[in-house]
Formats: sequence, structure tokens, C-alpha cells
Amino acid sequence: MNQIRPAETALTDWRHTALRFEAEIAKAVIGQDRAIRLVTIAIFARGHVLLEGDVGVGKTTLLRAVARVLGGAYERVEGTVDMMPADLIYHTYLAEDGRPRIEPGPVLRRAEDLSVFFFNEINRARPQVHSLLLRLMAERSVSAFNREYRFPHLQVFADRNRVEREETFELPAAARDRFLMEIGMEAPTDPVLRRRLAFDPLFHDTDALIAGIAPDVIDQASVAGIAAALQHGIHASPALEAYVVRLWSAIREPGQAGITLPDVAMDALVQGGASPRGVAFLIRAARVRAWLEGRDMLLPEDLRAVFAETMAHRIFLEPVYEMRRETIVPALCRAVLDTVPAP
Repeated sequence: MNQIRPAETALTDWRHTALRFEAEIAKAVIGQDRAIRLVTIAIFARGHVLLEGDVGVGKTTLLRAVARVLGGAYERVEGTVDMMPADLIYHTYLAEDGRPRIEPGPVLRRAEDLSVFFFNEINRARPQVHSLLLRLMAERSVSAFNREYRFPHLQVFADRNRVEREETFELPAAARDRFLMEIGMEAPTDPVLRRRLAFDPLFHDTDALIAGIAPDVIDQASVAGIAAALQHGIHASPALEAYVVRLWSAIREPGQAGITLPDVAMDALVQGGASPRGVAFLIRAARVRAWLEGRDMLLPEDLRAVFAETMAHRIFLEPVYEMRRETIVPALCRAVLDTVPAP
């Protein structure tokens, strides 16, 4: 008789918790089931996220809901052209007695309890600010006031201003590659959901909306341990591993893989990207997806479910094609999945 190991029981129990986590967030953010699932994957893959979408589609509401259900602190900053790295760490002001004061900034305000840090319009901030943020993402620590602050539960979310080009500083390739995923959010197309969003007063008061979902569903202090356990607990067959290698080759050298796109010279399309780190992130995300689906074995559909979100933002095109990026890269990802045979 097969015995269930304690680790397997823990992963099963946490899977139920993760599904409840999604259900609670869906009470506040309707019509965004795919985005919620991808954010859940990012949390249990311990990766940072770029968010893509128009203004007002619910990115802030989603992240506030995530922080509440995680039981951690939420902070948000707005990118501006005059922002300096120190603005993330502290701010100075004159007190009522006329003396200068220094108080912790958004990164340090909640210290080790900080769970969700949202950098809105990150491309409005200068590269010096990006540099500090990258250290925070990579090391989950920062030095200030003669001490080291650590943020063991921190996950960074950022979005970009895609409309205005003046006074913006696009993230360089190395910075984009640090993000596990880029997740798109669009306004719901279902007429019933649109009517609710427009006419239901509940969705007009974000504070009340967030207060209506259950807090502390997940013990955020345990997420890192569970994340590590499921990476060891979800297995891949040799055939699946070979499939990943073929996908990797096709995304880097699409011409040699027999992929064609209209009005594109395939041998001169991809300048770089799809690094070993990127493919490792793909596997991390796919393992979490398999776990959420109740399996301990990776399947091709797990990879396909997260392929575009984990790979598209780290594919770097030749400059002549970069202005058409928003159409070329999604088409390339679809073509790779359609061309490379799955086991």
C-alpha cells in the first residue's frame, strides 16, 4: 500500500489554500481570471512581475487584494522624471518646529512586513532608480541608515506608461529579464461584467471592495518554503525536457526552426534574449501551474499556458523590428508553439 509522504500532504493542503486565495481575489477583481491565475503562479514561483494594460483596468485593485489575502503590507510609488533613488528609501521635510526631519520612504515604511511593492509607470523614473529597484528585486535587501534591511516576502510589480513617449526611460534588456512574467490585463468584454463594473456601487469604492475579501488566507512567511518544495516535487519526463530545449532553440533562431512571419526576415529578427535564466523561469512557472492543476508531473500544456508571459518580454529584436514589437513578438511565440511538436 502506497504511503503519502508528509511533503506531498503539505503541497496538497497548500494547493487548496492557493485556490482559495484565487477565489478571494476574484471577489474584488472580476473578469480577470487569467491574470489572477498568473499572479498566483508568480507568487508561488517567487518571481517579480511586469503588468501591462490600459489605465483603469484594475491593476492597483488586483495588487491591493493580493496583499490583503497574503496578509502582508502593500506599498505603491508613482514613477516621475525627477524621482531619485533616495526617494524610495526616505523622505525629508520641515517639522512644525522648523527643524528638518527624516522618515522612512515607501520601501522601508513597513520594513520586513512588505509583501507587494507596486511601481506605477516605472519607465517615467530614471535609470538610477531602476538600478536600486533591481537590487531590491535580486537581493530582497537594501542598505540605509547604517544597517541592512531585508524583505523576505517582497514581490515587485511594475507597469509602464505605453502612451506617452516624452520624458520616459524604457527598461533595458537586463532589467526586463529580471521579471519572471509580463502579465496583460484588459477590460472585460462580457456585457454582464461590464454592466456590473459600470453600475454596481461596490466597484466604485475600492477601499470597501478590498475590505470585503478575507484577509490572511495565506501565511506569507511559509510561501518561500512551499515554493521551494513544489519545485522539487513537480517532475518532468526526458521527453518533456527535450521539448523545452527545442522550444528554446526555436525562439532564439526562428528561421532555422522553419518559422515564418509576414514581412519579416526571420534570420535577422531576434537579436538576443531567451537566456538560461529565462528558460529556468519558464520551468518554474510551469511547475507551479501543474501543481495548481493537481499534478506532480509537467505536461506540455503547462509550458504553453505560461510561455508567452515568461518569454515575450525577454525576446530582444533587431532595431528595425522593434517598433512592431507588439505584433511581432506575440506572433512569434504562437508560431513557436505551433511549429515545435509536443511529446
